[in-house]
Amino acid sequence: MQAKKRYLLVSVGAGLLFLVYLWGLQIGEFQQQPYQYHQFPQYPQYHQPDYQYYHHQSQEVYQPQPLPQRSPSRTPRHWPESTQLLEPYLEGGEQEEDSPQVQHQHTSPRERRAIRDNIYRNKRCRMETCFDFARCQSGFRVYIYPPQRGDEISETYKKILSSIEESRFHTTDPSRACLFILAVDTLDRDQLSAQFVQNVRLRIQSLPTWNDGRNHLIFNLYSGTWPDYTEDLGFEVGQAMLAKASADVVNFRPNFDISIPLFSKEHPLKGGGIGYLTLNDAPPSRKYLLVFKGKRYLTGIGSETRNALYHIHNGDDIILLTTCKHGKDWEKHKDSRCDRDNEEYSK
Repeated sequence: MQAKKRYLLVSVGAGLLFLVYLWGLQIGEFQQQPYQYHQFPQYPQYHQPDYQYYHHQSQEVYQPQPLPQRSPSRTPRHWPESTQLLEPYLEGGEQEEDSPQVQHQHTSPRERRAIRDNIYRNKRCRMETCFDFARCQSGFRVYIYPPQRGDEISETYKKILSSIEESRFHTTDPSRACLFILAVDTLDRDQLSAQFVQNVRLRIQSLPTWNDGRNHLIFNLYSGTWPDYTEDLGFEVGQAMLAKASADVVNFRPNFDISIPLFSKEHPLKGGGIGYLTLNDAPPSRKYLLVFKGKRYLTGIGSETRNALYHIHNGDDIILLTTCKHGKDWEKHKDSRCDRDNEEYSK
């Protein structure tokens, strides 16, 4: 009889231990699972009193009135993500392929920071700290360095230099100059471009009046290279002012650098006759309201935005001409609009 009682107690104890073990496993699995936000978001209850004013016997009396509580039957409003707003204009697969995660996929944050610190080491430059106004006491004169033998200058940079040389501010005497312009073409600093100029760093630092770029103005339209475009110019800007297209807000120096539009080589040096531009010509008497012609990046920086803006092209007063031919492997990322876009772009 004693043996049966002892066996029964042992069995009950083993069963209890097994139940405790199972309960411990369930708690461990629950703690390891990430918290899922599948419930509706909880909105804060506003208990601050809303003061309403009443007139009673010519005296102004206010009494706090509570705001109406949110009805529990009302479905909370879910705001769409920024990418959801562009979904009607993104064709199949573009959103995942062109998401911001692919930006700078070949350059680490440390490498990008090193490039930025090396090229833009004078980030605190302002006109009062990195510009010598003493050189401008005799007037605003602009000096262009003479080109070296064998220099290849793009048509766009030739137009910039010509517009300065034909102006009343140009001088051929560097001792009278208030501002200095480089003769070396720095517009295209994409190493994959045929217009990329080699040895710019050595050429700039060898200039007799470079002085770490003080009182110099550098023009640039393209920087870095595909697919990262880290704004690597390939030389130190120093204390020179930078007139740049598509400038990054991280590197842009307010009240010192200049943001310029990205214009093509077909952009005319001069346009319109004398008196064509009048003070009261608003809106301008032009056929086109908006015109863009450039590359439509299939991946990387700017791809998602450019791929989603094709719908504003109406062929009348808003013209959007883009080409997919960008980079060596653009055909790998080719979408259904590339053939039509390339054809329109080449017209």
